Amino acid sequence: MDSYLIQVNGHGDRAPVLDVHLNTSGNNMSLGKVKGRKPRWAVRASEMSKKTFNPVRAIVDSMKVEPNPKKAMISLSLGDPTVFGNLPTNDEVTQAVKEVLDSGRYNGYAPSVGYQSCREAVAAYYSCPEAPLEAQDVILTSGCSQAIELALAVLANPGQNILVPRPGFSLYKTLALSMGIEVKLYNLLPEKSWEIDLKHLESLVDEKTACLIMNNPSNPCGSVFSKSHLQKILAVASRQCVPILADEIYGDMVFADCKYEPIATLSTNVPILSCGGLAKRWLVPGWRMGWILIHDRRDIFGNEIRDGLLRLSQRILGPCTIVQGALEHILHRTPPEFYHNTLSILKSNADLCYAALSAIPGLQPVRPAGAMYLMVEIEMEHFPEFENDVEFTERLISEQSVFCLPATCFEYPNFFRVVITVPEEMILEACSRIQEFCEMHYHGAEGAQDMECDK
Repeated sequence: MDSYLIQVNGHGDRAPVLDVHLNTSGNNMSLGKVKGRKPRWAVRASEMSKKTFNPVRAIVDSMKVEPNPKKAMISLSLGDPTVFGNLPTNDEVTQAVKEVLDSGRYNGYAPSVGYQSCREAVAAYYSCPEAPLEAQDVILTSGCSQAIELALAVLANPGQNILVPRPGFSLYKTLALSMGIEVKLYNLLPEKSWEIDLKHLESLVDEKTACLIMNNPSNPCGSVFSKSHLQKILAVASRQCVPILADEIYGDMVFADCKYEPIATLSTNVPILSCGGLAKRWLVPGWRMGWILIHDRRDIFGNEIRDGLLRLSQRILGPCTIVQGALEHILHRTPPEFYHNTLSILKSNADLCYAALSAIPGLQPVRPAGAMYLMVEIEMEHFPEFENDVEFTERLISEQSVFCLPATCFEYPNFFRVVITVPEEMILEACSRIQEFCEMHYHGAEGAQDMECDK
């Protein structure tokens, strides 16, 4: 047999001599074998992947129902404003991307936190005297969802807990559980336009609480917090020394009779990571451009959180450079009429939907003030043949071909969510079908009791 000797001589604290004999004859090859061990395949999914669970997908994918073939499907379930084509982005937005693409200047890697000029553009757009921002306070991300992921990952360790709204966007829980972070759900109050139950919120804080996630304007509620309510939330965070992760992707998407207040403008002493992006206000969710705004005027985060965000951003080497190149143009040249027109359509649809559903016995919609949604309570006692909101919405699909998300997806049973970005005629048709469905299955107090007895 041919043999090769590899010798590493030890010096001081280095390893001693290492002899490796390689058999190159092709016979009796034993390198790498462990005595008594039979090699076998043992490829398994990681624990992180096993802990990753999206409740929306789990519930929706298990809904094995076919729509009524006699009625065209109307989907009021997907929070994507582009689906039906009635809410296109502005020409200035698309033109900005075309020019960047033609320039050929943005085809390479950017810094993982984003180009300096693009971070400056975002800082300039959102900076105000109450909450000043510089480029160093901006981390660009691949959509708002990655902004939330990075913010969560930098603030919380496995074994800690975070405070999450109920009802709330399901991604918070999906991300946290995959990271080994416990989720504590604090209640929102439908009778108070989905304000936070502040006593319940504060009761959940303990020594392992890493952050409070606040979503304003809200998905799935369509609610917008008042200035006074935001100040009360900040008071809780300040008393308990808990930083805030503010999901403000729907920021400024509020109706004319309401005012949006970025939470960072109302506090100097609570450190806040505000997450946003182009997806909703500019109607381009597929472009995957988001950001984290670091508000830390008391230097509570210090360099550690900033350095942590930098390191975490290096995992995927930053967001799309083409959209980054267009970002300054998009932020500063999109005409105000575009935002106004979008909100006018959403407000009109919200009013139509709220009025129509309010007139249906057994349903109690909660009037929205912004974003793209409204929540509807199902008075389940009047629909005794259905066990819960999932069964209710399944039958709504099979009988009327109208798909609304059961609010069990948002940890809030016996409600459903309606997306209001669809064309007006579809809103009206969907509400008409929902009315027909409810009239078919509604039972008054006596009828409901009779059915319970029959069971």
